[in-house]
Amino acid sequence: MANIHSQKKRILRSERERLENRHYTSAIRTYFRRLEAAVAAGDDPTADTEHKQLVSTIDKAVKRGALHRNNGARKKSRASRMRTSGSASA
Repeated sequence: MANIHSQKKRILRSERERLENRHYTSAIRTYFRRLEAAVAAGDDPTADTEHKQLVSTIDKAVKRGALHRNNGARKKSRASRMRTSGSASA
């Protein structure tokens, strides 16, 4: 454990930031699974809402710095491909 007061504060702050970043990444994984399930089931309205929610969450995570912008763009591209290929096969 650090002895310097400012370093103790920095440790607490970095832990808070880590948990917030983890909140975003966990939510993104959850929406990806929901989108995948909706596409597999052929449920277009649910897939649309899940895709919209996923893209919104990815944009917020990129804006907050929880994800790198290229990583966010790649995830949105994957979600879009998943969405379009699912509707074409259904």
